Amino acid sequence: MKMKIQWFCILCLAILLPAAVSAGEASGKLKVLLITGGHGFEKEKFFKVFQDNTDILFFEDSHTKTNASVYDRDDLLTFDVVVLYDMPSVITEARKAKFMALFDKGVGLLVLHHALVSYQHWPEFEQVIGGRYPEEDGKAGKVTEAVGWEHDHDVPVVIVAKDHPVTAGLKDFMIHDEIYWGFRVGADVTPLITTTLPKSGKPLAWARTQGKSRVVYLQLGHDHQAYENPNYQKLVAQAIQWVGKR
Repeated sequence: MKMKIQWFCILCLAILLPAAVSAGEASGKLKVLLITGGHGFEKEKFFKVFQDNTDILFFEDSHTKTNASVYDRDDLLTFDVVVLYDMPSVITEARKAKFMALFDKGVGLLVLHHALVSYQHWPEFEQVIGGRYPEEDGKAGKVTEAVGWEHDHDVPVVIVAKDHPVTAGLKDFMIHDEIYWGFRVGADVTPLITTTLPKSGKPLAWARTQGKSRVVYLQLGHDHQAYENPNYQKLVAQAIQWVGKR
């Protein structure tokens, strides 16, 4: 019986995965994989940001515990854009190779909020996403004057790259969100937005290229107070379009 169930699951995947790919091609919409796992969040309200985006076909998958298991998907390279809202600590060499293959294919990458903390001991990940929030002495969640986070701030957001497609049509705005400070930012990034809030790290978003791919990091997005902000929604939507080369 177990063997029959396994073969049935394999058959279903063989039928559904090509159908999902062809559906994206036929609709002209970007096919987007949202990866979560390793950090809690308000699922229903966060997913709504993507469900309400009529320009994309949205799929969601979550890592197993703290390991980056989603990169084992057979259809990983069929997506136009991968969005990271995860925070795993461990990744195998084989899964590193699968992740890096995204940039040989030209798959766009959007990295959100706490994903900046992932893979503390993998330097190539920091290079790809353009920065890192370093955990103090490897202890998750420890807050010091040098490195830390704090909830419930009214954050004044300043548009830096006013002519960039990710920020097109946006004006300076206020958002209620979590802040980080002490995070590192690579020298090869293009800052997109920043803040005048003294305690917050800067910038709040940046863009870069990796191989054939475009990459955006957006620090905003802790909970529903950020998700429901129209400016946040527009930033996410336009970042997806830009990294997806639309």
